[in-house]
Amino acid sequence: MRDDADVLAILGAGASRVVIGSLAVRQANRVLGWLERFGNDRITIALDARADEAGVFRLPVHGWTEASGLALFDLLKRYADTGLRHLLCTDIARDGMLAGLNLGLYREIATRFPEVAVQASGGVASLDDVLGARAAGAGGAILGKALLDGRFTMVDALAALDAAEGRPQETA
Repeated sequence: MRDDADVLAILGAGASRVVIGSLAVRQANRVLGWLERFGNDRITIALDARADEAGVFRLPVHGWTEASGLALFDLLKRYADTGLRHLLCTDIARDGMLAGLNLGLYREIATRFPEVAVQASGGVASLDDVLGARAAGAGGAILGKALLDGRFTMVDALAALDAAEGRPQETA
């Protein structure tokens, strides 16, 4: 998404939500305007973060090659203060590594910003990671490489969540 016309086209085509990535870091004022114009339930902000030497999560852009200088929690606060409802957050260091989610990061986001539904991304390797994301307060998790590698199926993931939440299991 680069401009209002792109957002309008996607929403006009029937999408319930538009995901905004690097532009949310580079042009926050523009994206804040979209939240107001199109509604906070129609926009998902996608923030890719990497911890620096001091442990502060920073937001690189341009395929993770360019430093923005911005800190994840500073920008996230700005968006949350204006009504953000949906966040997709990727821990870059874990993305595609099948090393488990950074549950501490997602727990901190959920604690600081309980009004924001966070989708955890980066590192899911097992059903334990899916359950861990839910326990950490995430509303969802990107399963990516774990599904691609056949570590489990979407049916397995949904069944594990149902079982953990005490919902009755469907039988075939």
